[in-house]
Amino acid sequence: MEQFADIIVSVFLVVGGIFGFVGSFGLVKLQDTMQRMHAPTKATTLGVGGVLIASMTWFAMVDGHISFHELLITIFLFITAPITAHFMAQTYIRMHKREDELSPTGRPVGWSVYQDAPGLEDRKD
Repeated sequence: MEQFADIIVSVFLVVGGIFGFVGSFGLVKLQDTMQRMHAPTKATTLGVGGVLIASMTWFAMVDGHISFHELLITIFLFITAPITAHFMAQTYIRMHKREDELSPTGRPVGWSVYQDAPGLEDRKD
């Protein structure tokens, strides 16, 4: 049973390490602020989350007790990291209101902060 726990913990640690490496590499290599923000958010959420899940698995399977503080940290991390990235993106968009200052989206409406999706005004509820 302990060898099975070691394998599961190792998998979570490797996955967390890969996400952490890719996130830090993306932070260095991506050019735009909006692109750079995406990489560390994923590294935080999935990389650190993988390490915390590995730790919770180890304590549950080997020591025989559940680590509630690590569970709370994981839940807090999975909730706050995407929300923080969303707030930072909205701040960046509002600070750069001119279309030529924002990176291109490839969509007809551009970066939509206050705009509704096209065709919603014709819809009857």
